[in-house]
Amino acid sequence: MLNTFSLIGICLNSTLYSSNFFFGKLPEAYAFLNPVIDIMPVIPLFFFSLAFVWQAAVSFQ
Repeated sequence: MLNTFSLIGICLNSTLYSSNFFFGKLPEAYAFLNPVIDIMPVIPLFFFSLAFVWQAAVSFQ
């Protein structure tokens, strides 16, 4: 039981301290990619919604 709580604590601490990594700035040489990187987390949602639209189109034929 204690090991479980220790593991949860370690995971929470690593998440809190590594959150700065996700909000870091790109090096100046890659600054032109900022708009692309802002959109990248949304791309899987497009594929997920496309799967539902495709399934609806196929099943209603």
